Amino acid sequence: MTVLVTGAAGFIGFHTSRLLLERGEKVVGIDNLNDYYDVSLKQARLDVLNSYDDFILEQADIADQDAVESLLLRRSDVDRVVHLAAQAGVRHSLVNPYIYIHSNLNGFVVLLEACRRLPNLRHFVYASSSSVYGSNTKLPFSVDDRVDHPVSLYAATKKSMEMISESYASMFHMPLTGLRFFTVYGPWGRPDMAAFIFTRKILAGEPIEVFNNGDMRRDFTYIDDIVNGVVGCLDGPAQPVDGKIAHRVYNIGNNRSEKLMDYIGLLEDNLGRKAEINFLPMQPGDVKETYADIDATCRDFGFDPKTTIAEGIPLFIDWYRDFYGNE
Repeated sequence: MTVLVTGAAGFIGFHTSRLLLERGEKVVGIDNLNDYYDVSLKQARLDVLNSYDDFILEQADIADQDAVESLLLRRSDVDRVVHLAAQAGVRHSLVNPYIYIHSNLNGFVVLLEACRRLPNLRHFVYASSSSVYGSNTKLPFSVDDRVDHPVSLYAATKKSMEMISESYASMFHMPLTGLRFFTVYGPWGRPDMAAFIFTRKILAGEPIEVFNNGDMRRDFTYIDDIVNGVVGCLDGPAQPVDGKIAHRVYNIGNNRSEKLMDYIGLLEDNLGRKAEINFLPMQPGDVKETYADIDATCRDFGFDPKTTIAEGIPLFIDWYRDFYGNE
């Protein structure tokens, strides 16, 4: 059988697809290769995936109903779905809100509608986000906490996806699981994220912008730990409760809340250069601290994050220098 991975040319989608291929799965990827960030990076990821005989890419927008339905009519062998395609980025949602509704909500419903007709669907795993916790102050963030106060449109779309999934599990008996990712970093990462931005600017001798005057903490989670969690979850769909298919939501984080300035310090140490820092106030849509409670994730499918930022940052820097050089 076959796993459908949406956003296969993206950061997490690439790593998830590669892990599935390495363990002998057939993978069909969907990606529209949009220009939100450097398309050549997405193509380089695809070059790696295309080296596997069991990988096929379908270039399509997940919000294109005709394209998605046509694809899944042709691929009745798909029995599991990892839905990672989305418009990412909290800050970009302040600039172009419409694309978040298009990709994160319209695209999600199009995909659910097509997938609920798959004859052999065993599990549909989708990406949510730690952003749903919004202005919550209780730490660590637990999936049992209320998440009624998103502080960005991006977060609101992710919370909406969870609610839509609950209804589809109830109405159509679809086995759905949402994963709330916490600040993912590592090789092949996204250029709009902190590790990438800071590294590029430090090497270029440009100042980096640090919000809330540096008083920030994040549950930085290394990509290998993330994808091990995704695949572990994919292998263990929820068992029916009282005869009803369950919809579950889990945190996928490192269970460590690190100071942003410590993270920057590790980048400086591994780059061998000091950062010029422009301290700024908190930006709209941002939160001061994230910290994942992963007890349920560890209990239910053996999630076990191992990589500290002291171990993960050198691996990212090694990849960055190999891919881009020191420019």
